[in-house]
Amino acid sequence: MRLSLVVPCYNEVEVISRFHQALSRELEETGRPYEIVYVDDGSADGTLEALVELAAADESVRYLSFSRNFGKEAAMLAGLRYATGDAVVIMDADLQHPPELIGRMLKEYERGFDQVIARRNRTGDPASRTLFARAYYWLINKWADVELMDGVGDFRMLSRRAVDGLLELNEYNRFSKGLFAWIGFESLLFEYDNVKPPVERKSRWTFRRLLEYGLDGLLSFNNKPLRMAIYVGLLLTAVAAGYAIWVIVAAIVHGVEMPGYVTLIAAITGLGGLQMVMLGVIGEYIGRIYYETKKRPHYLLKQTNMDPADRLQKPPAPGGQTTRGR
Repeated sequence: MRLSLVVPCYNEVEVISRFHQALSRELEETGRPYEIVYVDDGSADGTLEALVELAAADESVRYLSFSRNFGKEAAMLAGLRYATGDAVVIMDADLQHPPELIGRMLKEYERGFDQVIARRNRTGDPASRTLFARAYYWLINKWADVELMDGVGDFRMLSRRAVDGLLELNEYNRFSKGLFAWIGFESLLFEYDNVKPPVERKSRWTFRRLLEYGLDGLLSFNNKPLRMAIYVGLLLTAVAAGYAIWVIVAAIVHGVEMPGYVTLIAAITGLGGLQMVMLGVIGEYIGRIYYETKKRPHYLLKQTNMDPADRLQKPPAPGGQTTRGR
């Protein structure tokens, strides 16, 4: 059985050598043949040069470098496309995904699980961030067509047939948390303690990026916001009709009174704001359709030490299922 590690990298020059040493040590202890596929997502800090040096010193290192920053989703997709192992581990290079968990993942994989998922707890996270995350996952699981779990990210081991299933999903706007859940297969989840990033490695997940990522997840796996627009429109129509009836009855009983200026302004402002929100929701879906119809590639390669012909293309096994290496 051959093991592949897919490691997206973006401006990781401060930690990449330390990460590679820790990862190689754990992989050697497994006693299995392995490869490490680093994907440089258009770094601007010398990460590519560091990967070239690692590849020269370690024959197990493969690297791909993008022509610019295309995002982590594209980096993971590229790594999965070029990974040749029977099992593939996806992990970050910032040392927040402990390499020592790979041995445990491997044992669970050998029991027959297609996805072995490491779920971090939120020990040490600010209370506000924990509350926001729990509210988000509660909301998205009420709306989305797949179930997402708090604390579950990209750190996992995938069987070859699970990887092949992911590679069949060609949408341009990728939300991997949802895609991992969508493909199904037998899965096992275990929890590990939250690891803080090194002091020299500041988190890039600002509130704005977290919000945009959350919206991607909310819109990628359902059309309920569009349907909600219909329900809200019907509700407002009913409220307007009721209010009109109330005004007519009040005029008949009490006579015509001076219209309420505040009520009028509040109604106009509220309805206008609601219309803009609904247009924004519709615009988000139209924008996604726009990008899908372009059919642009997810990324462009600038440099690699891998032959594009080495991309693994295993034929399906009888019955339409991809075989699992052991």
